[in-house]
Amino acid sequence: MATGAGKTTVMAMLIAWQAINAARYPNSRIFTNGFLIVTPGITIKDRLRVLKPSDPLSYYDSRELVPKDMLEDLSRAKVVVTNFHAFQRRENQNVSKTTKSILQGHGKPIRTQETDGQMVRRVAHELMGKKNIIVFNDEAHHCYHENPNKQNQKLTQDEKNEAKENNQAARIWINGIETFRRTIGVKTVYDLSATPFFLSGSGWAEGTLFPWTVSDFSLMDAIECGIVKLPRVPIDDNDHASSDMPVFRDLWNHIRKKLPKQGGLNVNPKEIPDKLQSALQSLYGHYEKVAVQWEKSGVHVPPVFIVVSNNTTTSKMIYEWISGWQRKDEHGEVATAHRGHLKRFSNFNEYYEPLAHPKTLLIDSRQIEGGALDSKFRKLAEKQIELFKQQRAQRGDHSGITDSELLREVMNTVGKEGALGEQIRCVVSVSMLTEGWDANTVTHILGVRAFGTQLLCEQVVGRGLRRLNYELNEDGKFDSEYVDILGIPFDFATAPVVAPVKVPRVARRVKALPERRHLEITFPRVVGYRIKLPDEHLEAKFTPESAYVISHELVGASQTDMAGIVGESHQLTLEQAQKLRPSKIVLHLAKSVLERHFLDGNHEPKLHLFEDIKSICRRWLDEGFLKCPGNTHPWMVCFYPEITRQATEKIVTAVIRADPEEKRIKVILDPFKQTGSTSNINFDTSKKVVDTSPGKCHVNLVVVDSDWEAEFVRVAEGNPNVISYVKNHNMEFSIPYQDGETSREYLPDFIARVKTNSPDQDFVSIIVEIKGMQNEKVKLKKETIEEKWIPGVNAMGKFGRWIFVQIEEKHEIASEFNLLVDSIVNQSEKS
Repeated sequence: MATGAGKTTVMAMLIAWQAINAARYPNSRIFTNGFLIVTPGITIKDRLRVLKPSDPLSYYDSRELVPKDMLEDLSRAKVVVTNFHAFQRRENQNVSKTTKSILQGHGKPIRTQETDGQMVRRVAHELMGKKNIIVFNDEAHHCYHENPNKQNQKLTQDEKNEAKENNQAARIWINGIETFRRTIGVKTVYDLSATPFFLSGSGWAEGTLFPWTVSDFSLMDAIECGIVKLPRVPIDDNDHASSDMPVFRDLWNHIRKKLPKQGGLNVNPKEIPDKLQSALQSLYGHYEKVAVQWEKSGVHVPPVFIVVSNNTTTSKMIYEWISGWQRKDEHGEVATAHRGHLKRFSNFNEYYEPLAHPKTLLIDSRQIEGGALDSKFRKLAEKQIELFKQQRAQRGDHSGITDSELLREVMNTVGKEGALGEQIRCVVSVSMLTEGWDANTVTHILGVRAFGTQLLCEQVVGRGLRRLNYELNEDGKFDSEYVDILGIPFDFATAPVVAPVKVPRVARRVKALPERRHLEITFPRVVGYRIKLPDEHLEAKFTPESAYVISHELVGASQTDMAGIVGESHQLTLEQAQKLRPSKIVLHLAKSVLERHFLDGNHEPKLHLFEDIKSICRRWLDEGFLKCPGNTHPWMVCFYPEITRQATEKIVTAVIRADPEEKRIKVILDPFKQTGSTSNINFDTSKKVVDTSPGKCHVNLVVVDSDWEAEFVRVAEGNPNVISYVKNHNMEFSIPYQDGETSREYLPDFIARVKTNSPDQDFVSIIVEIKGMQNEKVKLKKETIEEKWIPGVNAMGKFGRWIFVQIEEKHEIASEFNLLVDSIVNQSEKS
């Protein structure tokens, strides 16, 4: 049954039918009044207390499921609600491993864990006198037997870890039910779930409907009936070049490589990927409109915006970018602070002090469902936990409560008046948001993680589907309610995912051949550059290479059309950033150039150069070197970190270019190994390879990644002036370059040596790049090699003369390369 369709009510009806009949026919074996309800977490366990006849808010009475005169019969039923974690066997003896070994001696292993009976008594002592109870598995897609004949599926490491956790949980869950069957007997098991499909890594075809499903009221049914909100997803945008699917529909594939890896918590929120920033700003722009409408309509609680991320590190970066942050110096004093980029979600006031009532909540739903927080997340959430404790005390509640229980209370009261979570507007979740989380004020969802199947998509989308209002309008129908969703490739359908059979490729050995030693190519192993820039006055020399083009490839879509399978549609835009004057953009660029590239020995900005830098930045803008095609705008250079970094690199390169002294640029060689060689090539590969000519290449094979590269091999081997060439694959030849604060390495495609007729040098080395596309990252690499690497290496002298060529058209490879070789030979003859 789809989320919000009433699974809890159905469970109550099944319990009532069984329990009342058991009371009326006590000798019948058909009925029972013992019930065990198993849930995937503490949140659902707490919420399902309404299934106990003794609960003050029980559904049997409040929803009038049975006549008043039958409530007494129903009260005889024993209903136990537990989470599956309780099935984990506990230690009866709190002894160390060494003590256990001493007690065991040479005999049989001693039993220190609970027996079957002890576990059953601890979990459900009320049912010990019962026989043949009925078990209800809520969110039952977590409870299954693994396929014993499963085949290996192609999964990422994150997916493998998630599958391992899912399978371990499923084993604990189903083994616990087996224990109850052996101990007191189980008559029937009812599985209930909004997504009754096999999970990834279970060994079954992912997304396949459970074969024991007897009733399937799907999400599509619920949407068509109007009993849930209508999900709206991106159906089109103005970034048509990125992919067939709208960028914000499958955001993860566009940003995953730019997100921080799981690990430490010292992440910089300013480094948030540009497309993620665009998605947040676009969705937040619509959230603001919804929030204003709610306020005008007299709704006392705010709408809720949720973000589901892939790990703790990413969630911290997003949380701080949204809600603000503080950084302390070595003395414990606040050194830097930011109020956050989304005003309504800021956790800080105008004085950069934390608010007493946070508006944005950071949670790890798996940890709070398990009942304990690990040290890393507790440290991460330390400040917000303390604020919620103070808030709780102000409400007059001084009872003891664990940090996990406190966060669970806040999360479970989001959107509820008079509770701790009343004013929470944004929830950033480290993992999948809790199933059973019944907040009905969610209006916007952003996914920042992998969604390999529609099962995962539907689980997260389901967190926003509960309606706020169930009152009928004048036509006797529900008014439409919507939830807008970005980053989740939800397509209103579920299909099994079957891993295709793959035929293994044959690996071949690529190696340098001793008999071809005369064709060896050596090269410098450069690890960095030392650039001495003027200290008193700066100038810049702009060339066509100084142009910077803002593209949707970095920014993402500035206009995204949102629509559901039915209902109204609308458009998300980047409205709230915007209209900055040119002088503000100049100041932002100048500040960035100064702070990134012109620091003194104490890492302090050289402020006396600021006016020169500002003048250079103004020239760069006024002379049209910032290109804004399509729906891009100059203000974007101030808002997107990657665009800012790349633009400042263009400006600094122009400053370097203006200095006529090549000696100012010096390359730094690897102190442990200054020279690399083709002699070290020796590896196996299953990629496509072609044989090389014995008179042209030191290596027996060339790994070709494209038809373009295969064409270059043909051209190089056919040119009589090429002494030797090599493909740069597993060869330790790289060009270091700086992408803002990030150090990266660029691996050109080929090196070719061309003979000369000059008495001063026998050959010239050509670095060849075969590039079928142009973007700012490609231009940055090209500028680095032309403006830094080649001048620095050529100035050293001992590695000979080097030049660089980038070929951008497949059909021009032969003509362009041969023309370059002829010019080298002719130039050497003239000299």
